[in-house]
Amino acid sequence: IRERLEEEDVAKGFILDGFPRTLPQAEELDKILAQLRIPIQGAVLIDVDVDALIQRLGGRQTCSACGQMYNMYTSPSKLYDHCDVCGGELRQRADDNEEIIGNRLRIYEAQILPLLDFYREQDKLRTIQGIGEIDDIFAALQKEIKTLPSEEALLKELNAISFDDLERKVLETVQQALATANKDLIEPADEALQKAEKIVTKEVKKVSKKVTKAVKKDAKEIKKQAKAISKKVTKAAKKEAKEIKKQAKTISKKVTKAAKKEAKAISKKVTKAASKAKKKVTKVAKKEVKALKKEAKTISKKVSKKVSKATRDLKKKVTKTTTKKKKAATKKAVGKVAKKKVVAKKKPATKTAKKKTAKKKTAKKR
Repeated sequence: IRERLEEEDVAKGFILDGFPRTLPQAEELDKILAQLRIPIQGAVLIDVDVDALIQRLGGRQTCSACGQMYNMYTSPSKLYDHCDVCGGELRQRADDNEEIIGNRLRIYEAQILPLLDFYREQDKLRTIQGIGEIDDIFAALQKEIKTLPSEEALLKELNAISFDDLERKVLETVQQALATANKDLIEPADEALQKAEKIVTKEVKKVSKKVTKAVKKDAKEIKKQAKAISKKVTKAAKKEAKEIKKQAKTISKKVTKAAKKEAKAISKKVTKAASKAKKKVTKVAKKEVKALKKEAKTISKKVSKKVSKATRDLKKKVTKTTTKKKKAATKKAVGKVAKKKVVAKKKPATKTAKKKTAKKKTAKKR
């Protein structure tokens, strides 16, 4: 799941269908999402009545040839025990019987209740009814999704929690180290003192008995010896206890120092990891910007090319139109000139004819 959530397409959002199913899975998923900085926005429970579920699961049929799904109660095949699509034989899973389904649902309910409480406490659980028309169920789902907390708010909360967790982990590490030191060093020291006290008490009792038995003989001498022995034993015990305490203190300091060093190392690792993540994000962003620039440049070239082509086509069209107009105008002008020439040539001929006619008339009169 972690590997899949680290892929690029997950940045747009994702849905985990049927997972997590148990509380430990949900807790582990939250840890992974916190490390990846993609907090889960919500959990949707599609609630269906047990009888309806038994009907849905118990009535399932699958085509052995093409895999088409049917339900003998809600969407049966028209060909009874054969597929409407390819005619293949319909089969039912061996575990799709009422007894096994009932057991599966009981196990599921036992596992799911703590999980529902987990997401309910985070104000992320949304419940919709899974019975009815599919469009109505989808509309109810969309409505509930709008009430989920925003990703920005969850990221802020996650960032605040992560630093608190780091501080808590450091403190826990130190406390654990101190507890280990207490358990491994101070407790044995106390046990040694108690053992020494028991030895002294036992030795005093032995001497006391000897004194009592030999009181008539040499009471003073025995008492003196008992006192001397008691002092030696007490002094040795105190010296031993002091040495043990001294060693315990030295080791405790070393352990505390080691714990601080470990905490510092953890802090450095976290800082390094954060820096690495930041570099990675920056690198991806730069790569994306570079790709966008390249794409923009390509688009700009294409646009420029199209504009140049359109300009050339327009120029050609304008030139062609202008040439046509010029030709038409020239033709018209030539026509007019030709017409004038024809008229000019005819007029003199008419005058000459008139003169000839006049001369003829005059000749006749004469």
